[in-house]
Amino acid sequence: MLTDYHNHLEMGTLSLDYLRQFTDMAKQKGINSFGISEHAYHFYQTADILQNPWVNERRYYDMKDYISLFQEAWTKEIDVKMSIEMDYTPGKHEEMKQFIQAYSFDYVIGSIHWIGDFGIDLAEYKHEWEKRDIYEIYKQYFDQVVTLAQSNLFDIIGHIDLVKIFKYVPENEEFLLEQYERATDALAESKTCVEISTAGIRKPVGELYPDKRLLEKCFAKNIPIVLSSDAHFPEHVGADFDQAITLAKEVGYTSIMTFSKGERQTYPLG
Repeated sequence: MLTDYHNHLEMGTLSLDYLRQFTDMAKQKGINSFGISEHAYHFYQTADILQNPWVNERRYYDMKDYISLFQEAWTKEIDVKMSIEMDYTPGKHEEMKQFIQAYSFDYVIGSIHWIGDFGIDLAEYKHEWEKRDIYEIYKQYFDQVVTLAQSNLFDIIGHIDLVKIFKYVPENEEFLLEQYERATDALAESKTCVEISTAGIRKPVGELYPDKRLLEKCFAKNIPIVLSSDAHFPEHVGADFDQAITLAKEVGYTSIMTFSKGERQTYPLG
């Protein structure tokens, strides 16, 4: 069994023709369980959750159009899961819960892209890394990983160590392992799975999310995994999954989680 649960249509259109390009590629790659998880900030219905100038310029979808796309796809027997990727926003748990419960998502991804007004993975904000204390950024980032897990709102945490995207990584390994430890402690007490994401290979950091040491802690604490490519173009669906599967098996994983309308089931990996 292979999954690819983290994919975006935002570089094209919310149309059946464009969606088919993704699902066709998933079939070619032998991906059995495939889903689209558009960024929640694109939708007018999330205006009460996340507000900042960068996001506000990119809020141009309506959920009714998104849902209609999937209903059309299912009518034509296209096998695709309907999901959303939400920016985890501290202090907005009730608003996030109301949004999630308002729709019949197959699963929901929670991700951390913002520390306050700092978009940690955005090229427009990269200069900020030189101005800020890297240890404080990592602490604040993993503070959010912990509270994301504790919220128990999400089925999957996206690219759990995205904070390393531009290769800014604390030199103190003990500090880093402490962050991994507390993050996985919280995840182990939640329903949240961890994705092995191949997107990092296509980013400046040039490696998978998560770091092998972090994934080892996930495995030790029985935190389930899924595989994801975070494809923003059809050709990236299932990209570099050989590396993701190798890492998972090296760490000890033999199974993978699947989702359908909130229900989860475990299957053998690969």
